Amino acid sequence: MLSIPEQLAMMNEDFTFAIKTVRFDEHYRPADGTRITTNFANLARGEHRQDNLRKALNMMDARFNALAQADNPRGDRYALELDIVSVEMALSVEGGGDAFPLIEILKTTIVDRETNQRIEGIAGNNFSSYVRDYDFSVLLSDHNKDRQEFGVPENFGDLHGKLFQCFIASAAYKEHFGKPPVICLSISTNKTYHRADHQHPVLGVEYVQDEPSLTDQYFSKMGLRVRYFMPPNSVAPLAFYFVGDLLGDYTDLELTGTVSTMEAFQKIYRPEIYNANASAAKHFQPKLKHQDYSLTQIVYDREERSQLAVKQGKFAEEHFIKPYQPILERWAASYTF
Repeated sequence: MLSIPEQLAMMNEDFTFAIKTVRFDEHYRPADGTRITTNFANLARGEHRQDNLRKALNMMDARFNALAQADNPRGDRYALELDIVSVEMALSVEGGGDAFPLIEILKTTIVDRETNQRIEGIAGNNFSSYVRDYDFSVLLSDHNKDRQEFGVPENFGDLHGKLFQCFIASAAYKEHFGKPPVICLSISTNKTYHRADHQHPVLGVEYVQDEPSLTDQYFSKMGLRVRYFMPPNSVAPLAFYFVGDLLGDYTDLELTGTVSTMEAFQKIYRPEIYNANASAAKHFQPKLKHQDYSLTQIVYDREERSQLAVKQGKFAEEHFIKPYQPILERWAASYTF
């Protein structure tokens, strides 16, 4: 670990990023350093791990082919391949520095069985971050421990947002990915969403809301805008976080890969919303206490996932936030993008 004087002497240096990829398939086993709150790691543990993975991947392929119907009469033309992208960050200092596991995302590749073509899909999709776990499960929790009304700490999400934007602007990102990321999450249970007139062939019916959720605000500090769409034959809108033009920058096949991947995860993780037995109304507030829904045949430990978010937030506090706090604060204050 670098001393504080050594860290402060490096303030003109940038962070460097290292990217590792692991194929997410039915043989996937989480590595020791993988964040186990991620959707893919949760499915890949326990006695049902391989059955879980196989069923989840089959759900994604089936959904992809259901959305991509053009020149696909048998509904089996396409298959999805998923890679887990793990990003480590280090301070670029002579002699090296301690690397910290910053984020994990998913990258899709679309396989066209008819043409034997492999089509690069979207990076992002799932999003997992130690610093985000720290912000929401440690910092925000501590801030509201003795408060009568819910509040948000000053500069909440600023550091995480700048770290993310620094990564997206890095040579490492540009070397591996051709387009900016799209992250797809569940919508907030604290907000009401209203159906709009706009409709997209893959993303479906657009929804809007009156004010942004805390997650929307947090992701805006990452440089990401948000739009909400309920894909065809879905039952609830998904939140799509993106840079630039979501509808203009990505092809329908690329967007189909993201929808089919993340909708499957949400049906498993939040069936009360995304595997409900009735579709969202024109004015829709999702509820996790909703009773009219179906379960997938996939084992997912949602309670453990929540507990692990706190543990991994504390890991970030101990190994990243506190040891590097002076340099991180000064870097964040001076970083522009």
